[in-house]
This record gives sequence, structure tokens and C-alpha cells, in this order.
Amino acid sequence: MYRKLNDFLTEWSQSADGTKAVLKALEDEKLDQSIEEGHNSLGWLGWHLVNSPVFFMSLVGVNLESPYDPDQIPVKASEILEAYEDISKRVVEKAKEQLSDEALVNETGDFGGPAPKGSILRMLVSHQIHHRGQMTVLLRQAGLKVPGVMGPTKEDQQ
Repeated sequence: MYRKLNDFLTEWSQSADGTKAVLKALEDEKLDQSIEEGHNSLGWLGWHLVNSPVFFMSLVGVNLESPYDPDQIPVKASEILEAYEDISKRVVEKAKEQLSDEALVNETGDFGGPAPKGSILRMLVSHQIHHRGQMTVLLRQAGLKVPGVMGPTKEDQQ
């Protein structure tokens, strides 16, 4: 749980940089790559990372005013990256405008019951890391280079 807004902003920015690295590794013709048919694809996961901050930030009372339709997954990897860069910047801007250290300890409703806003923001970062990890597996499965987000990858060590 975050108790200081700056702690969230710092960790969000670091995590967003890792997500951008993964999104930069995407290629248009591989966006449909999934672990198996019927499961989430690279394109879907990338687009989900664009749109999920809207949901989490709404839980803490912040409206990101996103122009991105969750149901309209782009067919170009560059559009997913550009949208993510935009939404991650909006998270920082709106959090600075609408949240404070004091607000982070205030409880609000979430999908599991009341929780402090700082806890919901922690779930946002964890959620992003979770899906980014799924994407790295799919990148490797698709034959694409896996970026070293949390340290060097096997490809980095060769």
C-alpha cells in the first residue's frame, strides 16, 4: 500500500517504463500470438494495459478521460505503444492533480470491498506487472526479443 503519493508516482513511472519496453518489442504480425487458441493475445494484453488504468484510477476517484475504446484493439503495435505512453502520462498528471498523501489512506469501495486508495493504486501496479509478465512469455513464444525489464534476459546474456 502506498501512503505517500510520490511513492506511487515513482513506482508507477518505473513500472510504466518496463511496460513500454515490452510494448516496443511487439510486431504487428505477432499481435495475435497467444499461449493457445482462445487465450489472451499479445495485442489484447497490450490494449488491456492501456485501458485498465482507467478502471483502477476510477476506483480512487480519478477520471482519466481516456479516448481509447477497450473493445477496439489496434492492428498496429505502434498504436498500442503510443496509447500506453499517453495513458501512463495521464495517470501521473491526474494523480498529481486529484490525489494527496492524505487521500491514499482514505478507504473507498473496490471490487473486493472497502480498501485504502493507496492499496488500490498498489493493485494497479501489480496488475500491470502481472500482465507484462504474461506478455514476455508470449514474446518469446512468438520468436520476438524479450527486453530485460527486471534484469537481463537470456537473450541479453548471449
